[in-house]
Amino acid sequence: MTKVAAPGASIRNAPVRELAALSGRALPLLRQWVDEQPRLGVARALLVLATAEELGDAALKEHLRVAHRDACKVDERSASLVYGVFLHTHRQHRLTADHLVGHFARWPGDEVAGLMVGAFAACGDADRRAHGDALVELQYRQAGPDNWFWASLTAWTRAEQGRVVEAHELARHALALHPRSGVAAHARAHAEHELGTGPASVAFIDGWLAADPQAMQFRHLNWHAALQSLADGDFADARRRADAVLTRADVGMRAATNWRLLLAGQSPALGCDLDQVRALLAAPAGTAEVFHTFNLALALAGEGAGDDLYALARRAAADERTEYRDVLAPVVRALAEVTADRPECAVTLLTELGERVEDLGGVRVEREIVQDTLARALTDTGRHARAAELLRGRSTTRRHHAYEDLLLTPAAATRRTVPAQPAARDRATARSSGP
Repeated sequence: MTKVAAPGASIRNAPVRELAALSGRALPLLRQWVDEQPRLGVARALLVLATAEELGDAALKEHLRVAHRDACKVDERSASLVYGVFLHTHRQHRLTADHLVGHFARWPGDEVAGLMVGAFAACGDADRRAHGDALVELQYRQAGPDNWFWASLTAWTRAEQGRVVEAHELARHALALHPRSGVAAHARAHAEHELGTGPASVAFIDGWLAADPQAMQFRHLNWHAALQSLADGDFADARRRADAVLTRADVGMRAATNWRLLLAGQSPALGCDLDQVRALLAAPAGTAEVFHTFNLALALAGEGAGDDLYALARRAAADERTEYRDVLAPVVRALAEVTADRPECAVTLLTELGERVEDLGGVRVEREIVQDTLARALTDTGRHARAAELLRGRSTTRRHHAYEDLLLTPAAATRRTVPAQPAARDRATARSSGP
């Protein structure tokens, strides 16, 4: 078994351990670490990795230039780590993945490098995702069963592969080794979504977050709890979490919650700000990543912005990128058709996509909403048997599936609850005064 040891750049360092656990203590400890050891390149790079979204391009490059210069004075591994952070924070996902392959070949089981393995999935390439999955499994075998970090990442990998029972067991194992592993808690939430554990999952998430209200995933895990409340039919709790926890910036999670509520014939939580969504779409990065664009389309759908959806569908159809032209465009058009109470068109568009929905990016629980939309459209066009078959796996394996039951109920027709644009703007304005 290969052991990795490097002073100042190991998961045994409290700042690295807390970052790996996605702890609320990570940022204060990383900042303290950099203040105390300003010439430690890996420390500076990890702080940049954790705060990249807050930094402008010039500051990002300067911090990493200094970090790489200092890391080169320590050893090759430190320099390699900082270079990986540079690629990762600049969204060079393919280059990051290729770099990590070489890094792990030289330094097997390196937990610090493991902080960047999400690059493989972010490539949007099935072969690279599979390579990344295999690489994670290999690191776990090399590190041994008592390594909570690689156990956590392997649990996450298996959850995304649909191996939910294995993922659930391994996530629980990782949490037994390190109860504050945020990756393991997230993997468990994904597995429990697939299993439909309802109130039991909500209780776990609430209990886990109570110990660290500043956890990096606080809002995201609350979103998972909202999905479990949806599964259990507790729609008031789903709305409460969206309104009390999600911020104005959480457009994707808010949109996904509201569209699910609308598909199930339920009143939505406070909506997204249409002007904000339009501004995000118009920004240079608005359509840079397909899954981000898809989330913005869900926000438009939840606000009943049909004209915007048709315009976005045309824009995506004219895009030279195949995942935009061949996948995003029909999905956005289908959302527009459901919003306009033309479910027949949505059935045709979404049925023809098949498994290509995976090209939207994101993860299983996020892409599942496309299947939800198809089920709703099938039900509304009188094809209940096809809708039931589409959701059969979910309805038979999930212990709580009130949400799926409502998708199969004609009385929960979306047209009764999709808001008109003026009302949506009123709700968005009320929300925009929040945090």
